Amino acid sequence: MARLARLAVAGHVHLLIQRGNNGQAVFIDRTDRESYLRLLREAAAANQVAIHAYALTDNEVSLLATPSEAIGLSRMMQSLGRLYVALFNRRHGRTGTLWEGRFRATVIEAEHLLQACICFIELAPLRAGLVGSARDFPWSSARHHLGLGRDPLVTDHPLYWAIGNTPFEREAAHERLLERALTAEKTVEIADAMAKGWALGGDSFKAGLEEHTGRRVRPGRRGRPRKTPGPASK
Repeated sequence: MARLARLAVAGHVHLLIQRGNNGQAVFIDRTDRESYLRLLREAAAANQVAIHAYALTDNEVSLLATPSEAIGLSRMMQSLGRLYVALFNRRHGRTGTLWEGRFRATVIEAEHLLQACICFIELAPLRAGLVGSARDFPWSSARHHLGLGRDPLVTDHPLYWAIGNTPFEREAAHERLLERALTAEKTVEIADAMAKGWALGGDSFKAGLEEHTGRRVRPGRRGRPRKTPGPASK
């Protein structure tokens, strides 16, 4: 069965993930991560993509981003991937591919899921067993959102600003969300949508996307379609 084209919609928030080929590490040291973030800032600016959250674990990149044009995400990731792989291979004396195929992405209903998706990304280092607290991982947007340092890569989404009237209130609210974490069910739901490329949100949100894009954004019903009854036998 042909694979659906990746769903990308201008002005909407997207959750993206890209993994190392066969689970291999894509970041070996601090220099690798600093280089990737520098290239990401440049590629995001060049393609008018706002980055709202990110995490760089050893073998995976997770991003939350809004493109001003639908094509912006693909252009950003293609440019970033090409430049980073060349740099990584040169530094570490290797050749060949680094990433596990193309990046995966899903459109999210930001009004209801923005904070959950930010937490999903910033808790990735905990799920990977790299740290015990999101605030202890220097290679994500968590420290920015917790007020531990301003990150020039991050553009706060307007809905993030709505969680508190002052920076202190927003930082405290975000810390409570991270500590409360996500339910196992919500974590699986987000990961599954991102892996399969289906939109993440309510039925009306998905229906609106389907009308806007002219394509399916959610799985169809299982089973064989019902047959239309024919004329009654005489």
